[in-house]
Amino acid sequence: MHETPPEPNEREKLVTSENSGEQGDATESFVAHRNLLFTVAYEMLGSAADAEDVLQETWLKWAGVDLDTVRDRRAYLVRVTTRQALNRLRTLGRRKESYVGSWLPEPLLTTPDVAEDVELADSVSMAMMLVMETLSPTERAVFVLREVFELDYDEIAEAVEKSPAAVRQTAHRARAHVAARRPRGAVSATESQEALAAFQRAVETGDLQGLLDVLSPDVVLLGDGGGIKQAVLRPVVGADKVARLMLGGLSKLPVVMTMDPAQVNGHPALVVRLDGELDTVVAVRFDEGRITGLYAVRNPEKLSYMREEATTLSR
Repeated sequence: MHETPPEPNEREKLVTSENSGEQGDATESFVAHRNLLFTVAYEMLGSAADAEDVLQETWLKWAGVDLDTVRDRRAYLVRVTTRQALNRLRTLGRRKESYVGSWLPEPLLTTPDVAEDVELADSVSMAMMLVMETLSPTERAVFVLREVFELDYDEIAEAVEKSPAAVRQTAHRARAHVAARRPRGAVSATESQEALAAFQRAVETGDLQGLLDVLSPDVVLLGDGGGIKQAVLRPVVGADKVARLMLGGLSKLPVVMTMDPAQVNGHPALVVRLDGELDTVVAVRFDEGRITGLYAVRNPEKLSYMREEATTLSR
C-alpha cells in the first residue's frame, strides 16, 4: 500500500530525497498541486477531515497511474479529486439528515494570502459555503470548478461525467441559485474588521445597545454543537433575540472567556476560549456594513484544524 505524500511544508525534503523514477515524479506532481486539490475537495464538502480523506483516495489512484498516459497532470488530478469528492458528498448528505441541530462547515484558520484573493475568500466564506450546501452534489461540483477555478466546460464534463451541454445548463442553474442568496453588498476588509471589533467590545462589556448597533435587524444566529456541545438547535432570527441570547448566555458562564480575532475561511472571525481551551469559532457574514449572519461552531470534531497551523488554500 502506498503512503500518503507529506504535507506541502515538506516539499524540499521530497525534492532532495533519494526518491527517484516514476514514483518520485508522481509524488512531486501530487505535492505541487496538493493545495489546489485540498481546496477543491473542501469547497465541495465543507469538511477539512473529509477533504483530507479525498486527497488520500486521490493519491492512491494517482500512485498507480502510468504517467506517460497523462497529458495534463493538473487536470487529471482535479478530475479524480472531483469524482472522489462527489462520491463522498452523496454519503455526507445522508449523514447530515440525522445531524443534531444545524450543520455548519468546518472552520479553517487561513493564511493572509487567502484573504487577498477576493474570489477565493468569497467562495470559502462560511456564508457562501452554506449557500452551496443548498445545491445538489453535481451542481455544487460544477459551480466550484467553473466559478471558482475557472475550468472550461469540457474539463468539467469529464470530471462530473456529463456532456458539455448538460454542464452548461447545470452551471447556469447553479449560478442563478447562488446569486440570489449570496451576500447583498460588498464589505471591505477594513469595514468588516471594524464591525467585528465593535461586536467583540459589545459582547465583552455586556453592552446591549452596542451589540444592537452592529447587528442587522434580520441577523441570523446558527450554532453547531453536533449533539456533543450545547448550541442553539434552530436558527435564532432578529437583532434583539440574538443580542439578548448571547449576552444572557455569556453572563452565566462559570469560567473565564476570552475572544481573539482570527482569519477564518479567508475572513475576520472570533476564536472563543474558555479557561484557555478552544471552545467556539464564530464566523461572521457582513452585508452593507452590518452583521447579518453569525455562525458559531462548537462541535469539537470540527475544530481540530483550528488547533493546527493556518491552512494554505489556492486556485
